Amino acid sequence: MSKYSFSVNISPVEALNIVKRNQNADLLHEETIDLGDGKSVCILVFEKYYFRAENRAALTVIIDNSKGKTNVKSIAAGSSKGLLFGFDWGAGDDFAYSIKSMLEKYTT
Repeated sequence: MSKYSFSVNISPVEALNIVKRNQNADLLHEETIDLGDGKSVCILVFEKYYFRAENRAALTVIIDNSKGKTNVKSIAAGSSKGLLFGFDWGAGDDFAYSIKSMLEKYTT
């Protein structure tokens, strides 16, 4: 499992739209929850096949501003091959980092 957590200076919905436009993986689920007072939580779930890992990887992206700042979490899972060894040739880390990379210019 690979995980990145960071803050951005745009709204959760703006960040969600940037991720959706730029992620080249299958979008399995999208959800936006309006918490009122300009606060919201956005959830995206992607899936992608990695040839080097010979496996599918899942990516969950959670974007929220429930505590004021917009926080982004990207969590990749399922990219390792085999029952005993969690080696994935870096596929999971690349998948999780892709979100941070596409939102880098908004990072605070």
